[in-house]
Amino acid sequence: MKKSNYSKSVIISVSIHALFIGLLLWGADFTFEHKQSVGNTIQATMVDPAMLNQQAQQIRQQRQAARDAEQARQDRLEQQTAALEKQRKAEAERLRQLQADKLNAEKATREAEKQRQLQQQQAAEAKVKAEAKAKAEAKAKAEAKAKAEAKAKADAKAKAEAQAKQDAALNDMFSGLEAENEQRGGAKGKHIADEVARYGTIYKQMIQQNLLVDQSFKGQKCQLTLRLSANGLVLNVSQLAGNDTLCRAAKSAVLQVSEFPMPDNPDVVKQLRVINLTVSP
Repeated sequence: MKKSNYSKSVIISVSIHALFIGLLLWGADFTFEHKQSVGNTIQATMVDPAMLNQQAQQIRQQRQAARDAEQARQDRLEQQTAALEKQRKAEAERLRQLQADKLNAEKATREAEKQRQLQQQQAAEAKVKAEAKAKAEAKAKAEAKAKAEAKAKADAKAKAEAQAKQDAALNDMFSGLEAENEQRGGAKGKHIADEVARYGTIYKQMIQQNLLVDQSFKGQKCQLTLRLSANGLVLNVSQLAGNDTLCRAAKSAVLQVSEFPMPDNPDVVKQLRVINLTVSP
């Protein structure tokens, strides 16, 4: 296409210059003297060669200028075409990238929604399983509690009967001692009883600080027997009667105290070595 345009331009330029030379030649001063001819003699005016060379040089320069102008025009056209093609490709690449980004974003959104739905489904299934497990555990716990309470009641009854026998035996055993104390004087006996009551109150406060109370303990009771050493160390704590769960909590509270304060009076210490304690939150 470029060569065809160039050929057309050259042809047009040559035609113009040929016409121009023709006009120059037409306008040249050719003088024919109409004289009486003698024989066949012809006279003509000569054309200046320098002028023809100059005109030819001008024509060549004009042709070259036309070719240069055409080449420049073609170069500009090619540059514009290349720039437009580059711009077109850049725009096509931008649109392609936008489409790719849009597709990726839509894919990411679908994946996120799928993952969210999966998590919701898993959470719902886990909740159903957890609720079923909790119901089963609650049922098993209730059944075990019922069995334990039934067994506790039976054990408590047996322990209460045994304790009653033990208390009766202890009362018989220390009846003589009590009578002897009364004979020694009511003032000393009252002092010992007051000290025992005072230390008993202290012991209860120490135990209550470590007792973990639950709502299920309301209205329940527990009877414990504490056996202490002479310096107040807990040697043994046993359940006599009452709610098993409450008794376990009370035992734990006693064992956390570990050592109870003891008075200096050995008579009071003897009274505190074995303590029957009733816990009722």
